[in-house]
Amino acid sequence: MDTNNALNAFSALSQQTRLDVFRLLIKCGAEGMGAGEIGEILGVKQNTMSANLAVLLNAGLIRNEREGRAIRYYADFDGIRALLGFLMADCCGGQPDLCREVIREVSCAL
Repeated sequence: MDTNNALNAFSALSQQTRLDVFRLLIKCGAEGMGAGEIGEILGVKQNTMSANLAVLLNAGLIRNEREGRAIRYYADFDGIRALLGFLMADCCGGQPDLCREVIREVSCAL
């Protein structure tokens, strides 16, 4: 990921509804969720939700799949990994002990 892509991702996440959508889709994992469902849960109108989903798609933070007439949305874990990798690329100046807490914080509990 380059600086411009990272800035685009941060810009996408800097709005409350988009951040809420992003976090909701991360929680959904491989199941994903339909746009209507997302809108209902978050209390967001369809046209507003469509615009916010488009911004997150453009930023590479979510992906979608068509299911007949409906579209299902998912967190794009490759995009998330790239963003985290960008942030951590020069982590801790060669002192791996400093990174352990960060890595533990972003790791799934097993």
